[in-house]
Amino acid sequence: MAENYAPGFQKKPDHEVTLTPFTGNVQVVLGDAVIAESARAIEVTESNHGDCFYIPRADVAMDQSVKTETSSYCPFKGHASYYSFGTATDAAWSYEAPYDECAGLKDYLAFYPNRVSDIRVG
Repeated sequence: MAENYAPGFQKKPDHEVTLTPFTGNVQVVLGDAVIAESARAIEVTESNHGDCFYIPRADVAMDQSVKTETSSYCPFKGHASYYSFGTATDAAWSYEAPYDECAGLKDYLAFYPNRVSDIRVG
């Protein structure tokens, strides 16, 4: 198996990206519809960024999503793809082939709080 190490950690070894299984429920609402709900989310804490919740694709209404042309790059996690839901353009992102240090993010999506109606955590 080829190694896929994040180059960001080589340049900034003190940078931390922590993936922790979340013990509560995370729900993403767009308008009046729940487009994601999971008791299997991962809470990601990253140096200088705060927390973010990633939800398994199996718990997201992927049939209501459209993969867009938008992409971005993180030297710690890898290349991200973006998804729109209804009128919420690029509302979610996903690392489809994350670096080894963040391999637990594969097949998960995270949502921008300002592009959906609500993200409920409890």
